[in-house]
Amino acid sequence: MAEVRFDDKVAIVTGAGGGLGRSHALELARRGAKVVVNDLGATIDGSGGSSDAARQVVEEIIAAGGQAIANGASVTDDAGVAGLVRQTMDQWGRIDILIANAGILRDRSFAKMEVSDFNLVVDVHLMGTVKCAHAVWEIMRAQNYGRIVVTTSSTGLYGNFGQSNYGAAKLGLIGLMGTLKLEGGKNNIHVNAISPVAATRMTENLLPPEMQDKLKPEYVTAGVIYLASDEAPTGAILTAGAGVFALARMYETEGVYLGENGLSAEEVRDNWERISDPTGHQAYTAGGEQTMKFLRKVQAG
Repeated sequence: MAEVRFDDKVAIVTGAGGGLGRSHALELARRGAKVVVNDLGATIDGSGGSSDAARQVVEEIIAAGGQAIANGASVTDDAGVAGLVRQTMDQWGRIDILIANAGILRDRSFAKMEVSDFNLVVDVHLMGTVKCAHAVWEIMRAQNYGRIVVTTSSTGLYGNFGQSNYGAAKLGLIGLMGTLKLEGGKNNIHVNAISPVAATRMTENLLPPEMQDKLKPEYVTAGVIYLASDEAPTGAILTAGAGVFALARMYETEGVYLGENGLSAEEVRDNWERISDPTGHQAYTAGGEQTMKFLRKVQAG
């Protein structure tokens, strides 16, 4: 099989000053991509900021023979995101790949969490991805080519204590991906999600030291590189870490038609076993497929 290459492709990687983003940027460059290394340089809670980390990654790429430029814009800043796209277009004239990786943490139980902490995490993870994707969307449509990889999390897919803000933002990205994959399909824009398990600055206090080496960011990057390639699927949620890869999907049971007249909470309760029966469950690719199932069951009933 041929090597996955990105020659003549231009990639933007947000949050690429360290951890996962740095790993993604280095590997894209190693495989021939011209890379924009974006990083605000903030701490994991989003405070502060310096472009030094982004510049260091650029220096690594150039020293290895690649091409890269640094950008220090915040993904939450409309003007900054516009400047990021303008800088990229001025430098290389196209944008083929967006890896939306930037993120912060402000963990607390829901009872103790300030709404401001909720807003900020959603603003960075969800709206930061929205703003970057929206800024490159028309460019990719005009090219009839684009690859966007959003970064979700097991917290968004399944929940995690103390991370209601993070989980809400991360699952929101799956909803975004689901629609963008449909709207971008006719223009060869593929949109996928990576759900990483990796030892980074954001997880160093959560994982025991003996696990850190098994969860290198590079093990996640292999999956990101595939999702950003010409051969990439679209609408996939790829979970990755420690050399393990799996596909996460949202399934819906076949369900049961209870009739239109006299429906009650008691009928739902009494039919719960049939409603939740996993036999014949499906992973839909668009919301309309669920509607068609409902109409089919009404007609059959």
